[in-house]
Amino acid sequence: MTWLITGGAGYIGAHVVRSMVGAGEWVVALDDLSTGVVERLPADVPLIRGSAADRALLDRVLAQYDVTGVVHLAAKKQVGESVEKPLLYYRENMAGLTVLLEAVVAAGVRRFLFSSSAAVYGVPDVELITEDTPCVPINPYGETKLAGEWLVRATGRAHSLSTGCLRYFNVAGAATPELSDTGVFNVIPMFFDRLTRGEAPRIFGDDYATPDGTCIRDYIHVADLADAHLAVARRLAEQDAGDLTVNIGRGEGVSVRELAGLVGEVSGRPEKPEIEARRPGDAAKAVASAVRMSEELGWTARRGVREMVESAWQGWRLHHPEAHGN
Repeated sequence: MTWLITGGAGYIGAHVVRSMVGAGEWVVALDDLSTGVVERLPADVPLIRGSAADRALLDRVLAQYDVTGVVHLAAKKQVGESVEKPLLYYRENMAGLTVLLEAVVAAGVRRFLFSSSAAVYGVPDVELITEDTPCVPINPYGETKLAGEWLVRATGRAHSLSTGCLRYFNVAGAATPELSDTGVFNVIPMFFDRLTRGEAPRIFGDDYATPDGTCIRDYIHVADLADAHLAVARRLAEQDAGDLTVNIGRGEGVSVRELAGLVGEVSGRPEKPEIEARRPGDAAKAVASAVRMSEELGWTARRGVREMVESAWQGWRLHHPEAHGN
């Protein structure tokens, strides 16, 4: 098979490319490089620069490379930005997905893997979030991901596609420093950024109904996430139609205070966190049930939180020379 990976030069996309290429899959990357980095990709992987919403480009690429499956990772993904710019998020995430699926159907591609998110669940009050937990997203980003799942499944049913929807929990770490996350949007890079500037890390709320009062989250190493994509892609390659919707997490919770302590230990900058007011919409606890991925595909996350933080710190130091001061 030949897989087209949209957003293939991004933080997650480049890891997926490396995992699939390492397993012997043929891969083509498509990326507009708005956040992607060319150097993340292996030299022998074709990179098509452009938008996943460009129908003419998609038609050419799908035909030229005889694409048989698509892994769709290209999307806007910042929760706060989605609240401020809902029209942008619906246009990019939903209208773009519609164009891509139209091209996929027209080209006769029969495998489609969709990058979804735990944001589809909203803030459920449950011990473990299973794939059957009701989906009640609380921001436009989560709404577009849930609606995207609906569209992917409906297209699969109507046109006999095998589809997969992967609901990521909190992604962190890097397989190599060069592939690390260069943005400052997720909690670990945010901690690094504050510490590098000589400021204490910030925790939003310490009065939640959790053992230490701070939110508990499920963190997944990006290399494990990439391997999960490979496992699902291979399952889709084996079946003629149907959908597989799965959580991608470790099934273990870590509090934000515990994470801040680990970041301080790994970075050598053990600053006491500053406590600020809660952010609207933060759930006290959001931990995945990873049972379905284990039972259906035999996949289980192998890397722990310390490895995530250590690998993320190595990448941070590579991209931020000022972090070498301590």
